[in-house]
Amino acid sequence: MNFDTIEYKKYNELFYRYEHSSGLNCIVIPKKGYYKKYATFSTQYGSVDNEFVIPGESKPTKVPDGIAHFLEHKLFEQKDGSVMDKFAALGSKPNAFTSFNQTVYLFSCTDLFSENFKLLLNFVQNPYITDESVEREKKIIGQEINMYRDDPGWRANFNLLKAMYKNHPVRYDIAGTIDSISEITKETLYKCYKTFYHPSNMLITVVGDVDHIKVFEQVENCIQTSDKSTEIKRIFPKESSDINKSYIEQNMPVSTPIFYMGFKDSNFDLEGDEILRYEIAIKVLLSMLMGKSSRLYEELYDKSLINSSFEMDFSLENSYAYSMFGGESVNPEEVQDMVTKEIKLLKKQGLDQENFNRLLNASKGRFLRQLNSLENISRSFINLYFKGVTLFDYLEVYDKMKFDYITDVFDSHFDIKRMALSVVKQK
Repeated sequence: MNFDTIEYKKYNELFYRYEHSSGLNCIVIPKKGYYKKYATFSTQYGSVDNEFVIPGESKPTKVPDGIAHFLEHKLFEQKDGSVMDKFAALGSKPNAFTSFNQTVYLFSCTDLFSENFKLLLNFVQNPYITDESVEREKKIIGQEINMYRDDPGWRANFNLLKAMYKNHPVRYDIAGTIDSISEITKETLYKCYKTFYHPSNMLITVVGDVDHIKVFEQVENCIQTSDKSTEIKRIFPKESSDINKSYIEQNMPVSTPIFYMGFKDSNFDLEGDEILRYEIAIKVLLSMLMGKSSRLYEELYDKSLINSSFEMDFSLENSYAYSMFGGESVNPEEVQDMVTKEIKLLKKQGLDQENFNRLLNASKGRFLRQLNSLENISRSFINLYFKGVTLFDYLEVYDKMKFDYITDVFDSHFDIKRMALSVVKQK
């Protein structure tokens, strides 16, 4: 059996990669001495993939919002019963999630890995969808949609995306709406499954103390498709670099207002290590600007304008990118004013190189600690692998990061004209 071994000797890390004849890649990341084992079967298919050209066809297909998440639910229901019950009988812990860009099925276990892994491979490849089960699922997912609709934090988050984006589907809830899922049919679900669940659009990862050759042999024996498929053409509406609106407010029953603000970034057309370089740069800059050791964070905290709920992150995908930060605040507008003044001050005075070096090292330290978590390794690996880079490539990028580059990124990303604020206030 042929497979590649990719080593990162400087950091004593490696992974094994096997490619099935269908184009499916299987990655095994060994973690010697770990009792738990963690496996995923993922497809590069998320909530933003609502318009596409099916391989072999010429006309675009448009599907209802929320269908990727709907399909995730349906795969757990098989002709001979619930997949969850079968995993439970094997003593493992299964789960799945749908994001903007991926759908991931997973389990973790300590014993009976091969049996659990076989179940994972089989149920993801064998959808069983009926008209009756689709109608039943609409009620279940409808309850889930209502639950998120009543969650102030969730609403503040998605309202910010609506403020930033005019047309891109990232502005819509991952589960869709009651109206959009009412349009979903068995035939549309199978059409999406056939398009996006082809092995060539999928990835298997296994993290833990396992025999990688046995894993690859199991994949070889269980994958039912051998022919490769052509690339799926994904269609996204035109989106300008400017934001949709600078402020969105919603009234809900909250004791303290919840806010999210962020910057829309049009620099998402990156490839290879440049993706990691840019992502690290923005995250270090967010720490420099308003991380817990920053002057701004201390001032905001001392004025009781933020509390421990304050968080920040950066997302970079192949058709959109944005930073986002927020939490609870008695006065979100004043937080925005202080953030704006700090950005203008730093652009005038320049960034502190010593502070940059310290926070870059801290960021690298957090990354290395992340490599102790099987779940974190797997989730990060999946997201990056579909972008053409691997998790361990971060290590080389950290070592090559330059202060001049950070300064340039700060000037371009933190553009006040592309800043938006979303607030959920008391009714």
